[in-house]
Amino acid sequence: MIQRAWMWVLHPPVAGPRATIAIRMMAGAVFFWEGILKFVYANQGVGRFTKLGLPFPVFTADFVGGLEMVGGLLLILGLGTRLITIPFIIEMLVAMLSTKPRLFLGTLPLPPPPAPPQVGIWAVLHEIRSEYAQIMSCIFLLIAGPGPWSLDASLLSGEQGTRDRVVEATARRPSEAGEESWPDTRRVFRR
Repeated sequence: MIQRAWMWVLHPPVAGPRATIAIRMMAGAVFFWEGILKFVYANQGVGRFTKLGLPFPVFTADFVGGLEMVGGLLLILGLGTRLITIPFIIEMLVAMLSTKPRLFLGTLPLPPPPAPPQVGIWAVLHEIRSEYAQIMSCIFLLIAGPGPWSLDASLLSGEQGTRDRVVEATARRPSEAGEESWPDTRRVFRR
């Protein structure tokens, strides 16, 4: 079961639409620059995590910032796409659950939004738009894969070519009686 899960994560479908690159570029770029911001501006990293009461705010801010920078680049390149979307989905859930209920109640320790609505459901719906877009992009990439214009697709096509050559060589190996193998065998094994 664990092996099937790893195969699912590490061998995503890559035959999707080429436009998938736009989703990867959007989500990856936002994660990348948000990761940089956590290191450049204390109020976006350690300060924010401290105000929210997250445990070990210095470590957590550095870890999340690093994850966002490296993971954002991986999404842009389309390398390990399914693998990196999993921690990003978890991160977006934590971001939403650690801020939006308190914004709804008016108890958020962070500065309120600059313009009304500042509390309640409309404030939450307005302020959650970035997290919502990021999580939905990651869920799409988790399900659909990185698309044909990705490093995942390049690596998997090379792996598929190697697998085809091995199957073809196996199919052509002479049998024990010294005869040639059935020539159509390789068609059965190709995907």
